[in-house]
Amino acid sequence: MELIPQNYKAMEILKRHFVRLLEQTDMKFTRYLSSKINWNERLIAVTGARGTGKTTLILQHIKSSGFSMDEVLYASLDHVYFAKHGLLETAENFMATGGKYLFLDEVHKYPAWSAEIKNIYDIFPELHIVLSGSSALNIKKGRSDLSRRMVEKRLQGLSFREFLALKYAFHFPSVSLEELLENKSEIARNITAQIKPLKYFKEYLKEGYYPFFVQPGGYYLEKVLQALNEVLETDLPAVTGIRFSSIVKLKKLLTIISDTVPYMPQLTTLSREIGVDRETLLKYLYHLQAADLVMILHQNKQGSAAMRKPEKIYLNNTNLMTALAEKSVDTGTMRETFFFNQIQLAHQVHKAKKADFIIDNEWVFEIGGKNKDAKQIKGIEKAFLALDDIEIPYANRIPLWMFGFLY
Repeated sequence: MELIPQNYKAMEILKRHFVRLLEQTDMKFTRYLSSKINWNERLIAVTGARGTGKTTLILQHIKSSGFSMDEVLYASLDHVYFAKHGLLETAENFMATGGKYLFLDEVHKYPAWSAEIKNIYDIFPELHIVLSGSSALNIKKGRSDLSRRMVEKRLQGLSFREFLALKYAFHFPSVSLEELLENKSEIARNITAQIKPLKYFKEYLKEGYYPFFVQPGGYYLEKVLQALNEVLETDLPAVTGIRFSSIVKLKKLLTIISDTVPYMPQLTTLSREIGVDRETLLKYLYHLQAADLVMILHQNKQGSAAMRKPEKIYLNNTNLMTALAEKSVDTGTMRETFFFNQIQLAHQVHKAKKADFIIDNEWVFEIGGKNKDAKQIKGIEKAFLALDDIEIPYANRIPLWMFGFLY
């Protein structure tokens, strides 16, 4: 008689929850990252900000892959099941019943997750594991360093292109920055022949970066703030071990940044205002950056970025700006934030000497409205104006909205 593995019945609750989630998973729209992951790798981590769609991406992959239900299991590690049962035990029971593909969500909420994943990886070489967790997830942690075993892929919020596809079913291919700069007129004509992008761009800047708008009930910006609080109060403590007193200071720091972005920090003044020393302040800033809450802009100099004074600090995306704003959002800052956010996914972004940004130490960009002149980039090779409120590019003037088609 075939023996039922120890505690297998306890796993049935995970299976039932998984089946319900799979049945509810919509396949009409998939994120850019889905096609960029080699799902055949043995150990994959999908990281990203809360609310960007990591769980949906994983469930869509499972649903489209044709796995039999005996060989696949999805589980969120904040499930009550894991209060009594360990990851290694779960993997053993899963393998004993024919399991091959294990998907583990919210991994950062499980204590000592990296050590147990390392053990599972080494003990069961035939098992494929996909993890998902916070942007701030540290896969290089002491003895449980998984960096040599794990392929990490980061999911960013919706691009303008993805927003158009998800909300309005307007489907366009993504373009690389090189393609955009070389073929900007043709790309713009192909898009504007089908839609008026400026009609939708302002909506995206306010309420289009997170997929919350597909959820019933409205209250988009409230959901953004709720996700922000969960990152600060739950995710960051789980990943970094920071205490409640530090969370209060992180909130204060984020509020100061949101009031004056792009924030050009005076570290001594800011340290006094927050009530910490300079080293701790920099650590806080990089915690916020790792959690996809802010973007830090440096001059393109040698040395560790974490030890250098930031030139500017931006909120991570324009929707965060809108959600945190106590007054009207500065239009110029909104434009710069959008450009920085969309281009940072695949490129190195630094502060240019005479303009707003230099990309990969090659292309220089000045950001502005349609009447912006080119005096700040005059005489600079490979320099461009990224301009709001224009639909068609000409010469070195490129519509700002087009940088929302990079992924």
